[in-house]
Amino acid sequence: MNAEAIIRVRNVTMAYGSFVVMRDLTFDIRHGDIFIIMGGSGCGKSTLLKILIGLKPPAAGEIFYHDTNFWQLDPEGRKGIMRGIGVTYQSGALWSAMTLAENVALPLETYTDLPANEIADLVSYKLSLVGLAGFESYYPSEISGGMRKRAGLARAIALDPEIVFFDEPSAGLDPISSRSLDELILQIRDSLDATVVMVTHELPSIFAIGNNSVFLDAETRTMIASGDPHTLLKESKDPNVQAFLTRGEKK
Repeated sequence: MNAEAIIRVRNVTMAYGSFVVMRDLTFDIRHGDIFIIMGGSGCGKSTLLKILIGLKPPAAGEIFYHDTNFWQLDPEGRKGIMRGIGVTYQSGALWSAMTLAENVALPLETYTDLPANEIADLVSYKLSLVGLAGFESYYPSEISGGMRKRAGLARAIALDPEIVFFDEPSAGLDPISSRSLDELILQIRDSLDATVVMVTHELPSIFAIGNNSVFLDAETRTMIASGDPHTLLKESKDPNVQAFLTRGEKK
């Protein structure tokens, strides 16, 4: 509980023009967390992710990476911080005309001066970490949806990021594949000594691997809870939080 706050969100308002999505967001993401951004549909989970990874500025408020005020940096300064993170998307977002090896190699070729043989070795290692050893020459269309998500993760960790962001990683997966991906996320977090930030509404994943969270409420347009999801389930008195965390339970 005393781990360093690696990302600090302070009084953030998210908006599209004059329409306010969320206001007064204040929370910390600690080193080593598997931090869950959760809430019902339309609450702004994906918008918050975009703000955290530099795709959209907040309407108000501040975001600090360690002690650096992220959105006060110039574009080059923000790019420097973003090279220390990895991002995975719902579909994997792989380049369809490139093999898995070529997809994973792309950030290494773009941001390092490593020779081709060392890049090839790193690519094989990263693919093996996500259970795709031997699939270097396959194209995204030749593998399953779950495998594409794993390949996207291999690309996201190519540069050994300090923080890995996930956007609905279990979307479209069957329960067994989803649980396997949860276990992989834990392994990657531990092997890289990384921090994980994950947008999800999947309760099995939230309770299986999440240890910190923020709950965004579309009705009040602000956060109404934060902390360990298990603690929120036991102690939160807010009916919206309870309704979300007990979905599907038999009465």
